[in-house]
Amino acid sequence: MYYLLRQKKSQLIRLAYVLTLLTACSRSWAQEIELNLPNHDDKKYFLGIALIYNTSRFNVTHHPSFLQQDSIQSIESQGAGGFGLAGMHTYRLSPRFEVRAIFPQLLFSYKNLTYTLKTPDLAKEEAKVMTKRVESILVGVPIHLKFRSDRIGNFRVYMFGGAKFEYDLASNSTARRAEGLVKLSKYDFGVEAGIGFSFYFPVFILSPEIKFSNGLMNTHSRDQNLKFSNTIDKLNSKMILFSLIFEG
Repeated sequence: MYYLLRQKKSQLIRLAYVLTLLTACSRSWAQEIELNLPNHDDKKYFLGIALIYNTSRFNVTHHPSFLQQDSIQSIESQGAGGFGLAGMHTYRLSPRFEVRAIFPQLLFSYKNLTYTLKTPDLAKEEAKVMTKRVESILVGVPIHLKFRSDRIGNFRVYMFGGAKFEYDLASNSTARRAEGLVKLSKYDFGVEAGIGFSFYFPVFILSPEIKFSNGLMNTHSRDQNLKFSNTIDKLNSKMILFSLIFEG
């Protein structure tokens, strides 16, 4: 019994020694971390720029006459990639909340609509399955409310949500009309939400961010004289954006 008690006491002493050493190392490591841009959180307003990659598609709603026609069997929307640039304007409301306006935001967006035809028109060299690409050049003004976590060293996480307004510069382009596909309206309004991570460097802040954007307006201008358009009632845009934001 004496031997067992002595062994147990020795193990407890070694455990206490290890815990003391780890505590001392953690305190030393914490003291060695140098905070980058320590006065940045005191700024009420600051600017930034974003490099954006986006993937977008349509949410398709069929027209009531879709089941009565004999030309098109099905319509599917497929996502396609695009890119963009944006300017960031941020105003700090409190240590936790910020308001951010993104202006200007310029996005080059591509969406694919795939049609399966019941009876292809061989005279027009139509295939059984036809994919049409819709191109958009979107100028937008999103406005977000951001919620920020505490700063942990040179790192911070944040969440945000808000709304957007967009104008499509290519809505009446010659290429789109020539395709005989669909006509899109110029304006769209939607909601957005996402999450981001801020990394503080000596001269700037880098924030990778992912955002989900859904259009609330019907962007389809239906033309009953076009078979690729008259079967569609509504087209609502959906987009996922990945951004690299540089702020100072």
